[in-house]
Formats: sequence, C-alpha cells, structure tokens
Amino acid sequence: MFDHLGIPVSDYARSKRFYEQALAPLGFSLVMEATAEQTESGKPAAGFGPPQTPGFWIGEEEGGIASSHVAFQADSHAAVQAFHAAALAAGGRDNGAPGPREHYGPNYYAAFVLDPDGHNIEAVCHRGV
Repeated sequence: MFDHLGIPVSDYARSKRFYEQALAPLGFSLVMEATAEQTESGKPAAGFGPPQTPGFWIGEEEGGIASSHVAFQADSHAAVQAFHAAALAAGGRDNGAPGPREHYGPNYYAAFVLDPDGHNIEAVCHRGV
C-alpha cells in the first residue's frame, strides 16, 4: 500500500482551490503545504487528506502534464454524489456521472471528473445501497 501519491498540475492556485472543494465531501481537506524552498522542484506543493494525513499531493510542474487516474474511497453513495457535484461546481468536467459500475464489481458505485489539467479523478464506494 502506498503512503502518499502526488500528481503534477499546471496552475497550483487553481488546482488547490479545485481539490479543496472537490475532496471536501469525502472528508479530505488541505492538511499541509510545502513552500517552493522546501520542495525538490522549487515549486509549492499541497497535501490533502483526513486530519494530519496528507496522502494526496499536487505540485506545479512546467511543460506538458501527462494525465493520470486517482480513485478516492467514499463511505457512501451520497458521498460519491456530493463529490461529483462539488467537483463540477469547482470547475471540473464530467467524465462519468454517479452510478453503479458492475463491470468493476457487484457493489462498485463511482463517479468520475476531469480536473483542470485533465486528470481523471474518481470517488468510489464499495458498499451496497
């Protein structure tokens, strides 16, 4: 299992605002920021997660950004729906409305949104209705 994961973003401030809003329904918030002087890249970075656990990081990178896929666990179908709505309100683009994805498993309920850089961000609940 991983301890933390980071993805590159093209506009740090814009992406930080997006993730603060989009991840709030899943119980994630901005836990910590690293200044440009504290990172290897010389650019600021932001860590999101439950309190005191910054497991998901964003950091500004120059040049082309290759898209990635990140799936966050949600406690309920309602949390998946709230994530999707919050992410769209924060400027994300729909990439799959909330609903069952039985081809991934019998209790797989998920929603997908593209963040400002085109990363495919998912919230998934593995619990039945």
